[in-house]
Amino acid sequence: MFELKTISANAIPAALDRAHRYRLLNEPLAAESICLDVLAVDAGNQQALVTLLLARTDQFGEVMATAVARAREVLPRLTEPYQRAYYAGLIAERRAKALVRNGKPGSATMAYDAFREAMEHYAAAETLAPAGDDEARLRWNTCARILNETPSLSPQPEERYEPALED
Repeated sequence: MFELKTISANAIPAALDRAHRYRLLNEPLAAESICLDVLAVDAGNQQALVTLLLARTDQFGEVMATAVARAREVLPRLTEPYQRAYYAGLIAERRAKALVRNGKPGSATMAYDAFREAMEHYAAAETLAPAGDDEARLRWNTCARILNETPSLSPQPEERYEPALED
């Protein structure tokens, strides 16, 4: 095992800028690694936590089950209730989109459920949003439009229970 090197506290702003750049370059593992380095020095750094969460959601297409769990484990570390609700919605929305791209049997129903979950989180975030911040409302509308315009995304049909007839 290699012992990790610690970055200096003075390097945190530049490191976070670099993490954002790596996300834009579709290098989520590099962005995640940088965030972990920042958090090793400043465990409560909210910008690093948000970027870490986003970098993990960027990996949903590759390793969805573990990436979703790893993204969700960041949520309790966010200090603002609005951010916790908003980013819980974002995790669900990105999971839904990854399921749509996946296209495996059953993924359309799971994607529908994930979009609905995202919408619930966004609705909760909307009630907590600072004045003038409509981001949760915008994300809710995006999910609603996707569901409205994609009829193949639908809830699982309810199973009817029909008792067997006795002789």
